[in-house]
Amino acid sequence: MTTSTAFASVSALVRRETSMVYDEGKEYLVEARLNPLAAARGLGLEEYVARLAFDADERRKVVDALTINETSWFRDHTPYQAFTDAMLPALLEGRQVTRRLRIWSAACSSGQEAYSIAMLLDQHLPAGWSYEIVATDISTAMLERVRAGRYSQVEVNRGLPATSLVRYFTRVGREWEIADRLRERVTVKHLNLAAPYLGLGSFDVIWLRNVLIYFDASTKQDILRRMLPMLAEDGYLLLGSSETTLDMPADLAAAWQREQIGRVPAYRRASARTTLTPSLTSTGA
Repeated sequence: MTTSTAFASVSALVRRETSMVYDEGKEYLVEARLNPLAAARGLGLEEYVARLAFDADERRKVVDALTINETSWFRDHTPYQAFTDAMLPALLEGRQVTRRLRIWSAACSSGQEAYSIAMLLDQHLPAGWSYEIVATDISTAMLERVRAGRYSQVEVNRGLPATSLVRYFTRVGREWEIADRLRERVTVKHLNLAAPYLGLGSFDVIWLRNVLIYFDASTKQDILRRMLPMLAEDGYLLLGSSETTLDMPADLAAAWQREQIGRVPAYRRASARTTLTPSLTSTGA
């Protein structure tokens, strides 16, 4: 950016609102994402950053712009294979009475992860079973996209099998709209992962992939501490390929038991009686 002061101001705003860290060296990214917002206001970048001090609407737009929204259908593939091959059969065995699954797609971005899971459940759940996928994100713009369930041709080309496109999507103008029977199973909620998790309930599987890398160590620990009681005793937590619980404090690392499923590490509650040191970093935002 043009000045270090402007970058520091934006970095502080994003950290305050989302707990995400933009260190020095990311100036180019901030500038690329904020330039269109400044241009829309007819302002230079530094003028625009100064405006953020008193313009709440523009601050919200900046948070949306700087929230990492990289995603694709069935991203990395192997976690989805592990889900259908190993996790789902085990969960079905343990839920013969309720015949219901709840899954959390945390930091869901524009919804490709949530709807990828929905496609698999549509294909693999036995008759008479139901499911709910709770899709959360801090970006209100992304959540509107999840609710709409519409994607461009470029987006559906990123990892979506042609058979799934035919089976689950309808062409609407220049976009592809996902089937109502899948969209109706996805509950969309606004949530800052660094803030309290109120009213979410418990989950059989939590997908928390490729998001912890954007937080500092204390925030990562806080998130994993507060997610522990939200996971069913026999449930699964999935992290990104470069994320782990092994570098956490001893009690937290011990509370999450790593289980290798093929090439995919999954994390499970080590014990329903595990007691963790209360978090000192839980914050509202």
